[in-house]
Amino acid sequence: MNTPLHVLIIGYVWPEPNSSAAGYRMLQLIQSFRKSEWKVSFATPAQPTEHMTDLSTHQVTCHSIQVNDDTFNQFIADANADIVVFDRFMMEEQFGWRVEKHSPNSLRALNTEDLHSLREARHNAIKQNSTFNIEDMHSDIGIREIAAIHRSDLTLMVSEHECKILQEHFHVPASHVMHLPFMTHSLSEEEKALRPSFENRQHLIWIGNFRHAPNWDAVLQLKQTFWPAIRKKLKENGLSDVELHIYGAYPPPKATQLHNEKERFLIKGWAENVTDVMQNAKLCVAPIRFGAGIKGKLYDAMLCGTPSITSPIGAESMHGSLPWNGIITSDIEEFASATASLYQDQESWNLMQKNGDRIIEEKYEINHWEPSLIKRLKLQLSLKEPLRNAHFLGKMMRHHSMKSTQYMSQWITLKNNPTND
Repeated sequence: MNTPLHVLIIGYVWPEPNSSAAGYRMLQLIQSFRKSEWKVSFATPAQPTEHMTDLSTHQVTCHSIQVNDDTFNQFIADANADIVVFDRFMMEEQFGWRVEKHSPNSLRALNTEDLHSLREARHNAIKQNSTFNIEDMHSDIGIREIAAIHRSDLTLMVSEHECKILQEHFHVPASHVMHLPFMTHSLSEEEKALRPSFENRQHLIWIGNFRHAPNWDAVLQLKQTFWPAIRKKLKENGLSDVELHIYGAYPPPKATQLHNEKERFLIKGWAENVTDVMQNAKLCVAPIRFGAGIKGKLYDAMLCGTPSITSPIGAESMHGSLPWNGIITSDIEEFASATASLYQDQESWNLMQKNGDRIIEEKYEINHWEPSLIKRLKLQLSLKEPLRNAHFLGKMMRHHSMKSTQYMSQWITLKNNPTND
């Protein structure tokens, strides 16, 4: 019998699967490793949070670690991990050189969640009222992120579009990238039948962590532009009682101040159970102007049988060539008309729901993706040294980038502990 592998995850934050798509993704990875009976450890320099999941219920050993602290060196050496997963490029930057030096046999995998530099570049284009160009990713954060990807033995990407960007524009070898979207079991016909029907649903829903910049921007877009246009169309169709419910973790005062019962724009805040609120809504509205990765809210909407109206950025890399489970548009009037029309057209609504079910079945089925993940990690582990030697750009990045990071970290460590020899 083979000895179970040991996976050590170095987390940017403690996972909050009910707060963000990133937390949901991390829990899926942990569950996949545990299903393979691998030992899983989770270490993070982050502070505990109100909505963090209890990893002990998944038989995960947890550790608190510090940045710029030499105690990590002994920790990683003692961990003897077969695979180290960095959660986002900032963790690879901070701890990657220490893992390479003190645990050189560990496979170094990077879980990006999404391309931060792509999200930032699109955000900047919005702020500057300009058109996004791929060269806009050649920023400080872009250089840092792409360097971390080149230094890693394998990078897990939720978005096919972003895999293409990495390979075609940033010359990351296909051998070092894996497309791995969210994973779920397709619903049986019996499970689908248990979802509330068209007649038993009401109101519109938006959901998203308020700390995530694309989410806050979308809420403002709804409040200032889209909801007034949607409400006007709804009133014209005798639907003046329809409300827009805004859910999301960590709403700041500037968000709660947008609550307006007269306008039927309701800030609901934290959703204890996303499935309950999503599957009782008739439509999900998501006018997302910038971002990256795949959108957890739209994925949840499909699982809950809730058609969605969203933008091209919102639907990016989520459905391939399959028809969307709603309408894709950035035009305000078209968005408003589609929302009002779909809200009352049961035949079209049922069709869109079926489109969502098909997307889940063909793009996110866990019985396809989970074995592929485990197989790829094992293969990557067995070919670790040949692949490292073949990827000259990665070796060069580690030689130069990691030395500068190492020396800076060592300087900070010395500054923080002046009594050390």
